[in-house]
Amino acid sequence: MPPSAGRASTGRPGRPTPRAPRETDGSTRVPARGRSEGGSVRPTQHAVVLGGGLAGTLAAAALARHLDTVTIVERDVMPEGPGPRRGVPQARHSHLLWSGGARAVEELLPGTTEALLAAGARRVELPDGLVLLTAHGWLPRWSGSQFMVACSRDLLDFTVRRRVLRVPGVELREGVRAVGPVGTAERITGVRVRDERTGETFVLEADLVVDASGRASRADRWLTGLGLPPVREETVDSGLAYATRIFRAPATAGEDFPVITIQADPRDGEPGRGAVLLPIEGDRWLVTISGTRGGEPPTEEGEFVEFARNLRSPVVAELIDGAEPLTPIHGSHSTANRRRYFERLRVWPDGFVVLGDAVAAYNPVYGQGMSVLAQGAVAIGRIVGRHGLRPGTARRAQRAVARPVNGAWMTAVGQDVQFPDVVGPRPSAVDRLLVRYVDRLVRTAASRPTAAEAFLEAFSLSGPMTRMVGPKALLATLLGPTGPAPAAPTLTADEYARARGTGSAGSTV
Repeated sequence: MPPSAGRASTGRPGRPTPRAPRETDGSTRVPARGRSEGGSVRPTQHAVVLGGGLAGTLAAAALARHLDTVTIVERDVMPEGPGPRRGVPQARHSHLLWSGGARAVEELLPGTTEALLAAGARRVELPDGLVLLTAHGWLPRWSGSQFMVACSRDLLDFTVRRRVLRVPGVELREGVRAVGPVGTAERITGVRVRDERTGETFVLEADLVVDASGRASRADRWLTGLGLPPVREETVDSGLAYATRIFRAPATAGEDFPVITIQADPRDGEPGRGAVLLPIEGDRWLVTISGTRGGEPPTEEGEFVEFARNLRSPVVAELIDGAEPLTPIHGSHSTANRRRYFERLRVWPDGFVVLGDAVAAYNPVYGQGMSVLAQGAVAIGRIVGRHGLRPGTARRAQRAVARPVNGAWMTAVGQDVQFPDVVGPRPSAVDRLLVRYVDRLVRTAASRPTAAEAFLEAFSLSGPMTRMVGPKALLATLLGPTGPAPAAPTLTADEYARARGTGSAGSTV
């Protein structure tokens, strides 16, 4: 590769760089040769992954188990440690890795959770470590079987990226942007890329191209340009905006301080307003406030805490009032639920798969996007491992990617369509019935652990959405709640004291 064609990195100091994938002017393709287990010569198999974010790095980890080389193409130049980058502006806001997603990451990169915890991330047991105000009241806390990993998005991305780049055969090319696919409607054989610093354009040949480039993906237009039918797209936009600020946590708060979430109640006919207080590495609290159309949060100094004080509960405002802010207030409006139904195309090119936000992006309030893409990466790896890169593999993989999307999409859209002034298709009669059932399930969860466990298993993507309509959950939901939900936040007296600096970390009072 010419030195100007993007910076290559393996993340493995002292080890040789993997053989670079072949670059051509697009007119020829001369595959490298490898040797199969039986000793016969076979072509070396190479994948190109577009996007070096979480979706791209996890896709590379999945494919590196089955292919000889994987090249990650990333437009940004990556930071040397946990830090912001231009291509992921949403990293400043709260992100949750639910247990279903954490298990998927562990399957691809064993030891990642341990590495995150060693860097200061938190494993939050559910629902014991969660103070949650649902539309129906406060959820009781008890020892359950699910969890979430709480940390900054910067730490998560860096930890995963560093571990992926230690995998033999994986290479990262930074400062390189994908221009378009090379191939036909029947098969993609590579991708044309452009070096952002020199302007040079060249072709990376590949047996498989995975588009994990996020919301800005042009995969639908690329396919249409190859002669395929338009990809059906659905958007549901509640007009949600959110604003985030990081505060220094009190030294007495301790490592087991719970996550606090204030959800909106879509039944009250008002714009939905909420907040999340997420304890993250470095003894910090990452606080995100949000509001749907007509109830957008402020980004001005002095109004952040006041917005939180006027939510359905002022508990988040009470905890951060007087706390030391460590960052400016960062706002965002890129929150519409948008799904592209690639898996429904009747014809699909071999050698091409789309993953992550390029397939479906969700209202971030529900925090399921990272877990969905992790499970999608696992699905791609399993399909390639089972079928190889024979004809039809890419189509199987695309359909497998869609499966974890279905439940998260139903959850996000089912809630957002209830808010006033939402833009998007109206729910069908079946959708409305399902929303009413889930609404009753959540109300029942406050007093029936069977309903709560089913909801948390499905919401954390640790089990299928059908878990919420299993026999035990269905019976509990039909019977309904046994009593009212707790009327006050479920913080303990000790947690309140520690948050105000009057308790001691680790106290069990």
